[in-house]
Amino acid sequence: MSARPGDRLVPAILISLLAVLLFDLMGLVIKHLSDRYGAAELSAWRNLFGLVPALIALISTRRWHDAGRPLRMRQWHIPLIRGIAVTLAQFCFYLAIGRMAFATAATISYSNALFIVALSVPILGERVGLFRWSAALIGFAGVVMVMGPGRDGFDLDALLPLMAAMLYAVAGITSRLLDEDVPSALVNLHSAGIAAIGALCLALATGGFTPVASAADMGWIVTMGMFGGTAVLCLVVAYRMTEPSNLAPFGYFGIPTALLLGWVFFGEAPIDDLFPGSLLIVVGGLMIVWRERRLAARYGKTA
Repeated sequence: MSARPGDRLVPAILISLLAVLLFDLMGLVIKHLSDRYGAAELSAWRNLFGLVPALIALISTRRWHDAGRPLRMRQWHIPLIRGIAVTLAQFCFYLAIGRMAFATAATISYSNALFIVALSVPILGERVGLFRWSAALIGFAGVVMVMGPGRDGFDLDALLPLMAAMLYAVAGITSRLLDEDVPSALVNLHSAGIAAIGALCLALATGGFTPVASAADMGWIVTMGMFGGTAVLCLVVAYRMTEPSNLAPFGYFGIPTALLLGWVFFGEAPIDDLFPGSLLIVVGGLMIVWRERRLAARYGKTA
């Protein structure tokens, strides 16, 4: 791990870990609400209330103010693609959380790094060497072990977080096609707004909205949206403090925290399902991060 001059590495790591925890807490709220509300409507509520932190992130971005506070983007189609991908990814992931053990769904979703390697070839035109393909295969072997095809109790619902991981990877990798001078917070706001509209349309197309049963449920819904939106805000702040590759390994802390939180709040302990597959997912992901850093250093980029 290395830092640029002016990097604030330790605060960035702490903020990124807070983001991981907030994402897991958001997932717990979704699981708590999923027996009363559908995945599409929960996604719509999450994106609606998540717009508040996204707007705060934009307003607090000096780069956006220095550029004259633009709201329009030349490459408008990229946030559109990202927003649609996030809408579908959220639907799949929220559906999985309601149907599976929380830690299992969360662990499978961490395979998005593997999909980023695979999708970088057709989308970015990158050349992926043997090392990164091997890392992706190691990680994917771990995903298959966690999903457990052929194991008693295997359900096709295990494909839902895998689809979510692929769609999140699409959202992540298309951001690399954006002009470098576009503030990340502006991209995030555009994508979040499109995801909110997409989730609203998806909810209406799949049966509409269930009346909120109580003030307590509305409180949980607002909390869910704020957890998710604040987590994204934390990542935006952390990525502005140091290189994303410095923070990528810490994202895997979400696996043990998801296991712990699922056990504490729902009595779930799918340890036999998660190990050793989850370790292979982490190993594959860290190999990819290490290789990306080596390539960045080789071509003179900051790493």
